[in-house]
Amino acid sequence: MTDATTLDVPEAPRKRSLTTVDSRTQKRNSAEKRFRAYGISAILIGIFFLVVLLGSILFNGVGAFQQTFINVPVYLDPAKLDKNGERNVEDIKKVSTFGYTPLIQNAVFDRVTELGIDTPLDSAKDMKALISASAAAQVRDVVIADPDLIGETVEFRILAASRVDGYLKDRVFREDLARDKNIDAVHLDLTDALREAGVITKTFNTDFIFGADASESRAEQAGLGVSMLGSFFMMLVVLILSLPIGVAASIYLEEFAPQNRFTDLIEVNISNLAAVPSIVFGILGLAVFIQFAHLPQSAPLVGGLVLTLMTLPTIIISTRASLKAVPPSIRDAALGVGASKMQSVFHHVLPLAMPGILTGTIIGLAQALGETAPLLLIGMVGYIATNYPDGLASGFLDPNSAMPAQIYEWAKRADPAYYERAWGGIIILLVFLLTMNIIAIILRRRFERRW
Repeated sequence: MTDATTLDVPEAPRKRSLTTVDSRTQKRNSAEKRFRAYGISAILIGIFFLVVLLGSILFNGVGAFQQTFINVPVYLDPAKLDKNGERNVEDIKKVSTFGYTPLIQNAVFDRVTELGIDTPLDSAKDMKALISASAAAQVRDVVIADPDLIGETVEFRILAASRVDGYLKDRVFREDLARDKNIDAVHLDLTDALREAGVITKTFNTDFIFGADASESRAEQAGLGVSMLGSFFMMLVVLILSLPIGVAASIYLEEFAPQNRFTDLIEVNISNLAAVPSIVFGILGLAVFIQFAHLPQSAPLVGGLVLTLMTLPTIIISTRASLKAVPPSIRDAALGVGASKMQSVFHHVLPLAMPGILTGTIIGLAQALGETAPLLLIGMVGYIATNYPDGLASGFLDPNSAMPAQIYEWAKRADPAYYERAWGGIIILLVFLLTMNIIAIILRRRFERRW
């Protein structure tokens, strides 16, 4: 009798309850929690840096929207402004700003004397450090506009010097006066006294928003208004050219062009152009539009053409993506009821893709609005925009600057007041960009509600 062979029978698997979390599930849950924590941390870090950035811009730039003024009555002496006594405008124009400067200095000194302010400054010429170099031109413009004011005492609100303005904005400190030759402690003491008397006041500076640029010695007079208008004319050129060209090219490539090597080459080059540095487009604009076509240098028309070349790839790519997002069933249904290919595109596909097209276009315009590098090479940085254009044609063809170019120019100047204005210009530029994005959202929602 032989022994029966025993076989190894595997144990039955243990029964696991669905309510019990095993070790593998715990690891997956822990990994998911860590990933969520990483994501939340990244968002919080991004928000933190965004708040720091916006806080720095506001802290450094808000002061540009305020300006210090000196309120004094100025006696317009006929002996110096109109020696002939005929009130002839042409004769009055011959008196330069050097003839008005002593009148303003005497007015400030007389005001100090009337208030009984104790100061070691004992002459009118000592008031020069308190007064802006643009004050004489300001008074002169008023006299030329109304010659009958000559011989009278007129109340003026003239600009204070940039150092006085900086002192009241905590930008100029007494500890730094040893290295500053433009002002001294005596003038700062007089500034404090005149401020207490209400002669020197700090108010909202509308000229910063609507004014023109000034020379490096008159930082307190500089404004962004003319360069804002230059950016506006450039954006008009970009919008008029890039939107129809970009949309038409996108429709052809996406809906009508045959799929072959030639169209593939075009698509690859469009994608490559979107990644080309913007300064390359500036070199192209300098060579083609200025040196070859002989268009005026520093003109918004040239800047708009350069920015159009830079913006076109972005608009084409975003428009093609919007066209691809329209379901093919829309096209098939239109063709099925007898519509032609063109009718299906323009009556059905294009309206549905319009929100994305408008969004991409405005994003491209916003990108062009903030570009500085292409404008460096066509001369819009070296030009000081001091006058508004006379009309529509001069707005496109006359030399001008743009907001980013003006900000760049201010940031490299020596006077700290220009550095403050550069931050203020960034605030205005951000407002423009925010407005453009809000318009994009409104247009997108409007077209989405229509369909």
